[in-house]
Amino acid sequence: MELVVTPATRADVSAAAAVLAEAFKDDAATLAITGLGRPTVTQLAALFRPLIRSGPLRHGHVDLARRASDGLLVGVALWEPPGRASPLAHLAHEATELPAFLRALGVRGMVRAARNQARLAAHRPTERHWYLAMIGAADEARGAGVGSALLASRLAVVDREQMPAYLESSSEQNRRLYVRHGFATTSIITSVEGARPAAMWRPAR
Repeated sequence: MELVVTPATRADVSAAAAVLAEAFKDDAATLAITGLGRPTVTQLAALFRPLIRSGPLRHGHVDLARRASDGLLVGVALWEPPGRASPLAHLAHEATELPAFLRALGVRGMVRAARNQARLAAHRPTERHWYLAMIGAADEARGAGVGSALLASRLAVVDREQMPAYLESSSEQNRRLYVRHGFATTSIITSVEGARPAAMWRPAR
């Protein structure tokens, strides 16, 4: 599958959220952080829409992978540049999105998400770095190189800036992908409720 990677606009938010909802519907860390149990794709998309708008779309980068033949959106990556916090950390600072977060998570869910996000953030390196908050492919494009295309596109920018990069991964299969792109596991995070994501670091090149 030939893919084209482009930046997202506000008009892409709903479609991007739908792709991420497909990709993360069974992700242990996402389910643990939010406390949603076994959410539907629709429920997750309702969470990811304000998440994208309040964090990466305003303060970072939302990269989209589209099928070259017809422009179909098949992959999304959310990145925070050096010096920015992770997307959920913006939750309390973007008042316009709070109603959407409340509808998606409820008060208890928001408290749980903030608590678990703080636990993840405690493991982030103090050195300035790019942070991959989320990356996912649509079901129909799994195994078609979507993750590699998204990673290669943004890591080319990271390398031009001679910066390191960091992410958390709760999937062994995804970790193999990240290792191929230069990441290495530095620790297993045990403080998140119901999940044990790996902290992964990619040194500057």
